[in-house]
Parts: sequence; structure tokens; C-alpha cells
Amino acid sequence: MTYLRRIETLLAQVRSQGRYRTLEAYQVGDAIDFSSNDYLDLSTDPQVVQAFRRASRVGSGGARLLGGRHREHSLLEEELALWLGRERALLFSSGYHAAMGVIPVLAASVDRIYSDRLNHASLIDAMRLAHAPREIYPHAQPPSRERRGANALLVTESIFSMDGDAVDLAAMLGDLGDGDVLLVDEAHALGVVGPAGAGLARGLDDPRVVVMGTLSKSLGAMGGFVAGPAALVELLVNSARPFIFDTALPPSIALAARVALALAQRDESRRERLHAAAAQFRSGLRAMGLPTIASPSPIVPVVLGSPETALRVSAGLLAKRIYAPAIRPPTVPQGGSRLRFSLRSGHTSEHIDLALRELQRCIATL
Repeated sequence: MTYLRRIETLLAQVRSQGRYRTLEAYQVGDAIDFSSNDYLDLSTDPQVVQAFRRASRVGSGGARLLGGRHREHSLLEEELALWLGRERALLFSSGYHAAMGVIPVLAASVDRIYSDRLNHASLIDAMRLAHAPREIYPHAQPPSRERRGANALLVTESIFSMDGDAVDLAAMLGDLGDGDVLLVDEAHALGVVGPAGAGLARGLDDPRVVVMGTLSKSLGAMGGFVAGPAALVELLVNSARPFIFDTALPPSIALAARVALALAQRDESRRERLHAAAAQFRSGLRAMGLPTIASPSPIVPVVLGSPETALRVSAGLLAKRIYAPAIRPPTVPQGGSRLRFSLRSGHTSEHIDLALRELQRCIATL
């Protein structure tokens, strides 16, 4: 059997499990989009777009340690560190690269890694790359310091990307030992919660707390970062392979992200509209008898069970120009297929009422 025949067999298995996906050539044009993580609608803000258009070059020219260093990178890192209340920040070309860079480096300073069961794939892959002893704990139930022993790295998201729930970071910090580290992925919290949108870890003024995040969600740009003690950032510059060997972000992207960061910090009305939209959607789900949790997150899942059911409801909504794609395993656990509604500051009350009405109609036909 040729390798292509084996590939076809593997694809057939994916199809039979309801996990087959297609990569469309373009985004759905005139539909109301509930799939985007552009929570503050900054990716299309005229000031952010204009900053990007002022670029005098396209690529950065190389890795930061070679020809890819530009003033905009350093300025953005300084502004991120100030926003997050950390000594230093370091840019990576994506949030995925940030995870792959920081976790192996932190793992070298501890005896064992402890990871939340629902952590993002980037965190999971980075822990595998670290080749360190690790333990997966039940969601939002980290083992106590007494059970962990000394020198542990705890890895968690602050707001989880599929369920939209938040963890108690203050309690996790209170249970850290002197040799422990808490790595917090703030990807879905930054721009959304905390003072000036600086996330759930903003008030945790402790060098044992390390923050990572992305520029591609609330800031509407591209790239990732790690923020923490200056010594850690220096070690990342010298040891993190996804930083050393990867081409740096284009400086135009860094400039656009700087403008977006300034807007995200000072424009509270965006967050107010975002939270009002999420509250309206959750209230509508409760009125329909569908379960939903109280959360500061704009992520609102509607769990439907099987991949086939999620695909059917998603297709029914799309026929009415409402885009809420089905999320299926392995992104979520077996039996947890869902529609994941991402609310944004640009969603109007009319958008949400229409989505709720059509969702109720689609579910009623199952």
C-alpha cells in the first residue's frame, strides 16, 4: 500500500468520526460573525489600519538577534510590560510560539509541571516538548502545595477558550511555594477584563507569576509575548528556540499592535459594549432553558453533544446568515461538541436577538 492510500484511509477515519474539516477560500461575507476572537473590533479600527498602512517595509528581515530587530518591537515590549505590571516582555511571532518558547525554559527550573486538563493545545505541545515530568489535574482543581512538593510549574489559562470560565488566580498564587512558578495564559482575558483591560493576573504583583498572551485577539493584530521578571526574559532571549531561530514580527504589525494597545487601554466603552453583548446573549440562553455560566468572558458555548448535531445547527444558522461554526473533537472532549459564540463590542442588540431567535428555531427542529 502506498503512503497516499494510507493517507486516504486516515482521512476516511476522520470523516467517520464527524471530525472532517474543510478550509474555505474566504470568510463568510455578509453573515453576522460570532466566530472571531477580535473582541474589541480593533482589527478594523481606522487608526489601527492606518498605522499598518504607514509601513515602509513588509518583512522584518530576519530573527531579532540578527537583522530582524526594529524599534517598534522594543517599544511594544516596553508598553506591554507597563500595561501588565511586569518587569519585561518579549515578543514572539505567535502565541503558539510564545508557549513553545517559555514552557521548556521554565521547566528547566522546576521538578515537575502541573497542567489544567482543559489547557490550550499550544500549552500541551510545549509541555511535551519540555520532556519534563508532568501531571494533568482536573479542570480548575490544581493539587495543593502539600501534594505537589517543591519546585513546581503550574500552567493554566485565566479564561478558558472553549468554556469561557475563569480560574481563581489569587488562590493559585496563595498556594505557591518559594520555588514554584505560575504561568498564566491570558490570551482570552487581555483587553476584556482587569484594570484598563490588563487581564486577570494584573493585580498579582509577584515574580513567581509569569504571563503569556497574544496580540491576535483583543488587540486585533498578530504575534505573542511572554511577560515577567527581567532575568526570565534574558534567559528566553538566550535559550528559547522559537525566539532565537524564528523570523521576527514585521515592524508594521508591531506598530499596529501598539496603536491597538493604546486604544484598548483608554477606551472603556468598547469593554462596556462587549460585556453588555455577552450579558444579553447569556440572558437569552437562560430564557430558552439552555445552561450558561456567570463569567466575565465574551466566550459563550452552547454544548450540543454530538458532532453531527453541532454541524446541523451551525448549518441552519448559516442559512440565515449567522456564522457560528461547530467546534468538535479533538478541540473539545468527546460528547462536548458545541457552537462557540464569541461576542464582540460591535455586536448590536439586534444581532444578538436574531442569533438567539434562529438558534432556538434550529434546536427545535432537532
